Amino acid sequence: MMTNILIVDDDLNILRLVHIHLTEAGYKVIQAKDGMEALDILKTEACDLAVVDLMMPFMDGYELTKAIRNQYDIPVILLTAKNQIEDKERGFQAGTDDYLVKPFEPKELSFRIKALLRRYDHQPDGSIVRVGNTTINKKSYEVKIKDRTFLLPLKEFELLFFLLSNPMQVFSREQLIEQIWGLDYEGDERTVDVHIKRLRERFSQLTDDFQIKTVRGIGYLLEVHRQ
Repeated sequence: MMTNILIVDDDLNILRLVHIHLTEAGYKVIQAKDGMEALDILKTEACDLAVVDLMMPFMDGYELTKAIRNQYDIPVILLTAKNQIEDKERGFQAGTDDYLVKPFEPKELSFRIKALLRRYDHQPDGSIVRVGNTTINKKSYEVKIKDRTFLLPLKEFELLFFLLSNPMQVFSREQLIEQIWGLDYEGDERTVDVHIKRLRERFSQLTDDFQIKTVRGIGYLLEVHRQ
């Protein structure tokens, strides 16, 4: 079955270049010139991944990424002419999975598409993790404890999902940054501590199913208490 890639960019040269390269790589390429057109296409076409330009008329790349995130379970790569850390941060907050700065090598886009499709491929089987009365669902991004449902900020959710999927394993801050924020992340490792602190504050009073422990000098481990 052919993999459908949606390319959204108001620059026709970029559309043409990416179309040629990805078609040669064996993908079916669907093009949109702006965010509104992209959302219309997604209603009727099953796309496996979206490549979204940041600067577009009507709806910018951040807004489109959020809209895709809310409705579809597909990876998003954001294209941008800017290389500012603030833009990257906004992109990741909007829910993008990866980031590519223009001008880029079409081959690099291919690599990133392949890597993301591989990562998303593994999700359906392991998209729900249960520990005691706690259920965490990667498709709906919900955490359920008994009959209560919680929606977490994206990175907190991904951190908790990763730790619950790998209980009783010690991870360094560096490993967690790589897993959750990606290799390109240029922020501080203390980000991990902040997110762990928030998760502890949220769940310590709500459940005894799990506990996130600090392993001195190394990082963190999630301990599971099976009833």
